[in-house]
Amino acid sequence: MTLERLQSNLIGIAYAMLMVVGVAAVMRILREIGYPLQSSMLFIIPVLVAGSRWGLIPALAAAAGGIAISAYFFIYPLYSFSMSEPQSIIRSLLYIFVAVVTSHLSSQLKRQIEISRQREIDVRDLYAFSRRLAVAFGVPEIHAAIEDHLASVTERRVILLANAQEAASGRGRRGGTAIPEKVRAKVVEIAANPQTSTGSALVKTGQKETWLVRAVSPKSPEFGIVAVNLGREHDNVINELRVRVETALADATATLERLGVAHAISEARMRAQTDQLREALIGSVSHELRTPLASIMGAATVLGSAPALAGEGKLKALVTDVHDEAERLNHDIQNLLDASRISSDGINPKAEWADPGDIINSALDRCRRRLEGHPVSLNVPPDLPLLHVDPVLVKQALVQVFDNAAKYSSPGAPIDVAVKNLGKQISITVNDNGAGLTESDKTSMLDRFFRGERHVATTSGSGLGLWIANAFVDANGGRLITNSDGPDLGSAITIELPVAEAAMTNVDNDSDE
Repeated sequence: MTLERLQSNLIGIAYAMLMVVGVAAVMRILREIGYPLQSSMLFIIPVLVAGSRWGLIPALAAAAGGIAISAYFFIYPLYSFSMSEPQSIIRSLLYIFVAVVTSHLSSQLKRQIEISRQREIDVRDLYAFSRRLAVAFGVPEIHAAIEDHLASVTERRVILLANAQEAASGRGRRGGTAIPEKVRAKVVEIAANPQTSTGSALVKTGQKETWLVRAVSPKSPEFGIVAVNLGREHDNVINELRVRVETALADATATLERLGVAHAISEARMRAQTDQLREALIGSVSHELRTPLASIMGAATVLGSAPALAGEGKLKALVTDVHDEAERLNHDIQNLLDASRISSDGINPKAEWADPGDIINSALDRCRRRLEGHPVSLNVPPDLPLLHVDPVLVKQALVQVFDNAAKYSSPGAPIDVAVKNLGKQISITVNDNGAGLTESDKTSMLDRFFRGERHVATTSGSGLGLWIANAFVDANGGRLITNSDGPDLGSAITIELPVAEAAMTNVDNDSDE
């Protein structure tokens, strides 16, 4: 810093002396051509310029140069540095006074301009930070906004850790960002006691780097802990950077508290933990129930075909009821397992070429017992192109749609299945003459665990069927559409699946032949 200041002063002095020489040359030329200047006050110009542009030392140099040249060339006796007149002495003192006052006012003005510019930058960064928080939909996005905002303000490497467990892993939000061991230990210490600790600490690492470890807000541990790499600077620079970090965190904390982010983070974490516990419970209970259900269904099937029950109508009907209810329960458990898989692991379809007619027939065969008593009409054109989808997922989606149509249709009501080739898509529409949909049903039909208010007390179900079907269809690049003319006017559920260009080309070639 001292060398840079010396270099800046030397450059300022050089420019100031050039201006002094330039003014002297102008005054000399004017005197030679017959316009003598009785006053040497023009030398105040280099003093003003040097003081406002380069500071005190160049301004004093300009004043000294102006005094010397004025005394030597323009004040009698000429070619002498002596000044006997009081006016000349007062003029020299005026040069020095102007140099000091101008440089002081200039430095104050520059400082105010720099402060104003920095405040403008801080306000702009804080506004961008607030806007980013407004569109954050989860805890990771909020922590990312805090980390990036602090890095932008301090222009230093910043790592934010949500809690002690994340700190113990040794890495920040970005997986490739490693944390030195000493810094990690201090983060764990502050994260464990954010309110009882000092809340801020400087840590020296083995690479002679200084890190600032601090709770974003000692009052709200939900905001996490930040570790800022202040670099290998001198102590005075470290203190300046620390003040900047403290100021930035104070502004960020005020914004976070004003927006109620701490409460939102707590609720989000609670919801996430609740969802994880629910998924684990559903998965565990479902798997435990599958084995005894398989035994019950197997035993009911054997009993139903036993010769001893051939003439026992009531017993045979009872066995049939046991089998049907066990099959229904097995279907509900499978829905829970599918829902758990969709929520936790996602869906990874295994696409292959499949005939849409084969998929539909396989789904109808799977639902044969559930569709008993419902006349099913099937309209499948013979020239349909092959689909590049996961046939198992599409079949399971159709099973859910068929089950939904049978469940909410009165006994004996027909169910129509129509397939259309729309060029780039194939649509499979299942029409029923059942309970239909209200306007509120249409908007929530594909939501998880949705049950229509009209059927909660009269029709069994988990509210997962169409949600699962929609997830399976979406995973194959298609979409599921629900439609109805109103309550008790039936409903139509359409599955649209994309047709690959290769399949479209093959169909066109076959039609040309």
